[in-house]
Amino acid sequence: MKKMIRFGKSVLTAALAATLGLATLAGCGDSAPSSSGSAPASSEPAASAAESEAPAEDRPVLRVGMECAYPPFNWTQDAATTPDGSAAVPIAGTSLYAYGYDVAVAQMIADQLGMDLEVYKVEWSSIGISLDAGDYDCIIAGMGRTAEREMSYSFTTPYYYRDNCIVVKKDGPYSGVNGLSDLFGTGCKVSTQLGTGWIPLLDQIEGAETGMNYETTSECFMAVSNGVADVCIVDLPTAQSALLTNKDLMIITFDEDDSFTGDEEMVNVCIATRKDDTELRDKIQEAMDALGWNDKAAMDELMERVIGQQPAAN
Repeated sequence: MKKMIRFGKSVLTAALAATLGLATLAGCGDSAPSSSGSAPASSEPAASAAESEAPAEDRPVLRVGMECAYPPFNWTQDAATTPDGSAAVPIAGTSLYAYGYDVAVAQMIADQLGMDLEVYKVEWSSIGISLDAGDYDCIIAGMGRTAEREMSYSFTTPYYYRDNCIVVKKDGPYSGVNGLSDLFGTGCKVSTQLGTGWIPLLDQIEGAETGMNYETTSECFMAVSNGVADVCIVDLPTAQSALLTNKDLMIITFDEDDSFTGDEEMVNVCIATRKDDTELRDKIQEAMDALGWNDKAAMDELMERVIGQQPAAN
């Protein structure tokens, strides 16, 4: 049973899908739909004449921090392109490349601003510390906007809306669970990723054994596969990505009347800048608005495409 979440959204025209495909396939140089929902007047990004004509070495740079280890939002790969020809982005200081939903959105925003994109790989546990240190300018890393994080960072509106779910062993004792209450009193061992908004949800499983949480979601899934954990709380796209290579796992989604409460914060995936860098936050927001990037159907379409482009899917 799927937990449904409703969002207000603008209605984009049929040009959205075609324009989005061109923007993400080209990697740079194409724009997405305008906020009015109509096709853009030009296929070139909305940059100033000076930015458009500037030599590459003189163009401003948008420096983005992400894990590069959180598929399908972001991952690391050897190739410079994905199977459908989309351009991956070099990871600064390495010979490797990053791609995923976050990279595709970051590239569209950079193109819209007439900027080059640089991706910096960082562990999730220190992603905020490195932003504050000036190692990069913003975080585009599948980060949920929570009240606690808003005390330290400035956020854009969501660039993705996600549902939460649990992952269990396909042939295990919890494969028949239909609602959160089915886990109450079972003594199941629950886990999730460190430093995330899913941590508070662990306590909502009454009588559960809260064991070890992990640095990456990949480690969480491995713990369930190995029987170290029985239940992993995570977002649905990440779980769908994991099942491409973890055939022994299964996803369970809950109806709203028998699910986690207070998980709405993790649904809103936003871009973060330093708290006092509202100028950059507003600049990114203006680019998102110009792209019309507030439509859940378009977001889901891009997410579905990138899930099929990750190395595990090919």
